[in-house]
Amino acid sequence: MFMDIGTTLARNARRTPDKEAIYFKDHVYTYGRLNREVNKLAHGLIARGIEKGDKVAILMKNSDMFVIAFYAVMKVGGVAVPINFRLTQEEVRYILNDSDASAVLFDEEYAVLVNQAVADNQKVLFQVSVGEKAVGEQIKMAEILTKNDADPSIEVDESDDAEILYTSGTTGRPKGALFDHHRVLHVAFSTAIMMKISPDDNLLHVAPLFHSAQLNLFMITGTFLGSTQVIHQEFDPRQVLQSIEKYKISIFFAVPTMYNYLLLVPDRESFDLTSVKRCGYGAAPMPVALLEKSIAMFKNDQFHNMCGLTEAGPGGIILPPEKHKDKIGAGGKAMLNTEVRVVSDTGDDVLPGQVGEFIIKSEMVMKGYYKNPEETRKALRDGWLYTGDLALIDEEGFITLVDRKKDMIISGGENVYSTEVEQILYKHPKLMDAAIIGLPDEVWGEKVVAIVVPNEGEVVDEEEIKTFCGQHLAKYKVPTQIFVEKQIPRNASGKVLKYRIREALSNGKPVNN
Repeated sequence: MFMDIGTTLARNARRTPDKEAIYFKDHVYTYGRLNREVNKLAHGLIARGIEKGDKVAILMKNSDMFVIAFYAVMKVGGVAVPINFRLTQEEVRYILNDSDASAVLFDEEYAVLVNQAVADNQKVLFQVSVGEKAVGEQIKMAEILTKNDADPSIEVDESDDAEILYTSGTTGRPKGALFDHHRVLHVAFSTAIMMKISPDDNLLHVAPLFHSAQLNLFMITGTFLGSTQVIHQEFDPRQVLQSIEKYKISIFFAVPTMYNYLLLVPDRESFDLTSVKRCGYGAAPMPVALLEKSIAMFKNDQFHNMCGLTEAGPGGIILPPEKHKDKIGAGGKAMLNTEVRVVSDTGDDVLPGQVGEFIIKSEMVMKGYYKNPEETRKALRDGWLYTGDLALIDEEGFITLVDRKKDMIISGGENVYSTEVEQILYKHPKLMDAAIIGLPDEVWGEKVVAIVVPNEGEVVDEEEIKTFCGQHLAKYKVPTQIFVEKQIPRNASGKVLKYRIREALSNGKPVNN
């Protein structure tokens, strides 16, 4: 089958040209119009020297222009490099250099940052500001758009590279996971089948599109199917509920932190959420207590736990709605077109109830880390992706992730898995957020440390938290030290930046800079 990501948009433009494709603020694009706008930019990129295989960085918040930029890169046969817009100038500089980016398209508010990040970078041919502000040699989007709105004649094959997605960097420098069109499209195919998404569905994008979950699982899937998609630039809980009601959103995905904030909207019960047929959650563990509250808020038990990682497409395991009744809290079983195992250090399958490393085999798994053969060899072995995640598998084959290998705490010779302790903390009625880390201890080797965020207006003390945990956990798992904070450092996908917390507390510095 001949198929590439750009072709999926072009086909829907021919098949349903007048159907609404995107709503963004007061902008509405039909599939016909969206395809034409993409083509204008694609021809502009070609005119500026972008060739098949060139890397094009996209530093943008969620918007119509993000979608246009992404599909323009796909149509010229380029490789899209989405960048987290929350990164610092040094972090952006690193990714631009590491990815060999030939061009960078960015929101105008990042003009100065980008100008500084490309200093001394000889590979970046040009920088395009999506807006009126440009610095130095930067050009504005209006200057690069052409009048040619026909599909480019560049042949793009499934085996051609499509994306370099930089990992969350929760343990250090991010690595660029490389994907071709085949891998990305199979993520879309699998998601459509598992979540029963159809052309008649309306999708809402609130998680960042630079992240693999919102981009590959939902935006590319929605465009492939010809669904209608609503894009929010920023996450505003109240606006999310308003959009669900206004646009009759039927498919909704969010990270656990976002569900938490939706529950904090005072008049949330006044919004009509009955259009939502299916909800997805993932990118970070979702505490059972939070999940139960979210199900009650939507008055809908059709929740899917999508437990994967960037390097797998994202892919991995899924817990479908019907299994939430007796397996709630588990990650699930292998997604479609995927095999998973939990193995020991010797590569043998562990017995039910034992902890091992979670590994994945799938045609959606990355080709490797871009320009990083050493890390690729560590991650991809004998056709399997070694995730670095520790997991349990039960007698029925359901897998539950318990910790990152690097985050497991060994206290007095006993293994403590942070997820287990965090699940208990989330049950505390006064707490909104929590994280568990290990810090060095002269007696026990490591000690269990909790960082907690109280609900607004609540006051908690250390002994109260310890007593509560002691009612539910073995003594060696109970946190010996509690830090009360206003927020917990997380990356854009909602994952807790535990290495930063450990570094700060080890050096006597505040958790939040």
